[in-house]
Amino acid sequence: MSRLITEDPFVPPGPGDFNLPPIGGDFGTFHLFGQEWVLGVTKPMLQVVLAGILVFAVFYLASRKRAMVPGKFQYIGEQGYGFVRNSLGRDIIGSHDFQRFVPYLFALFFFVLFNNFMASIPFLQFPTFSRSGMVYSLAIMSWVVYNLVGIRKHGFAGYFKLQSVPSGVGGPILLLLIPLEFMSNILVRPVTLALRLFANMFAGHLLLILFALGGEYILVHQPIGYAPVGILAWLMFIAVAILEVLIQFLQAYVFVLLNAMYIQGALADEH
Repeated sequence: MSRLITEDPFVPPGPGDFNLPPIGGDFGTFHLFGQEWVLGVTKPMLQVVLAGILVFAVFYLASRKRAMVPGKFQYIGEQGYGFVRNSLGRDIIGSHDFQRFVPYLFALFFFVLFNNFMASIPFLQFPTFSRSGMVYSLAIMSWVVYNLVGIRKHGFAGYFKLQSVPSGVGGPILLLLIPLEFMSNILVRPVTLALRLFANMFAGHLLLILFALGGEYILVHQPIGYAPVGILAWLMFIAVAILEVLIQFLQAYVFVLLNAMYIQGALADEH
């Protein structure tokens, strides 16, 4: 029986594959939180800028020549706006308050979606939000938005009381519930909001790398008898790549859906 170990051993993919080097070289390093950080512009940074430009350009062009009978491009833009406005705005926040949040939810949804889709675009093929720092930046922005909305409506003390003290509950049990509610509604939300998007983008891309490189290694470096396994790995790569497109859309939807739910909770008069 042929040995699986060859002169060119397979190196499995890992988190290090997501640490892309700066484009054009780095500009030095600095130390923070006990780690060494590189100064430079990386691929995910450029993708964030590109996604913002694309969102603006696509919907600017879709709305530039508005007509009573929309063309295909205008129709797509109107359907995208209507989807966010109705499904993520009106149906979640409520018909009384939703309209002023639609621009934010609309821009956020398509910004996340375009960044997610970059993982499936040839030559880019990297999910921007597989870098946790990118996602936590969005989560912190969302955290600021819905907390400010709640404070503006209920006042500082009233808002934090609403988020920390469950209605209809009294007695000693509040000593346990108030810290738990405060942590859940104020402290933990941005972490879980970011972690869900980051983990899905990271895990999906890691699976793609594993099946693609694993299949190539088996076909090139292993005996011919193992070729069916290599072909199966590539078939799994294609299947996961198709599934990833659906996940990329769903994660953008869930991220903005939770934002809308948090805004609705901040506006509500009862918790």
